[in-house]
Amino acid sequence: MTKMAKSFGSFSLQLLGAISLVFCIHSVVLHYYGMGIFDNYRVLSYLINYLLALAVVALLQVLRQKYEHLLGFVFMGGSLGKFTVYFLVFQSLFKRDGQVETTEATAFLIPYILCLFLETFYLVKLLNKKV
Repeated sequence: MTKMAKSFGSFSLQLLGAISLVFCIHSVVLHYYGMGIFDNYRVLSYLINYLLALAVVALLQVLRQKYEHLLGFVFMGGSLGKFTVYFLVFQSLFKRDGQVETTEATAFLIPYILCLFLETFYLVKLLNKKV
């Protein structure tokens, strides 16, 4: 197994563990307030954020050798892509009733911020050649 594959596999597992833990905490808190696990498309949001974060990191890994000087822009483009998915998929689902509630917004923002943080940490390690 190559170093790149090991690094990506390690990131995938770390991200899966972190996003699973945060999902459980988020679900327990919302359950306390009487909300179900599938309310506000929370499962879909966590899944899509996880997959998009993996896609961004995979793209960073692939472009690392030839375009290292552009990785920051690739990262920002990935973030823009994730927000585009939010506006195309989730915004329309959340606005069905005419407004976006706080619980709906957090259903997307919590996994988005978590993935963004972990992707940023990974990019810093990648640029410092520690990955």
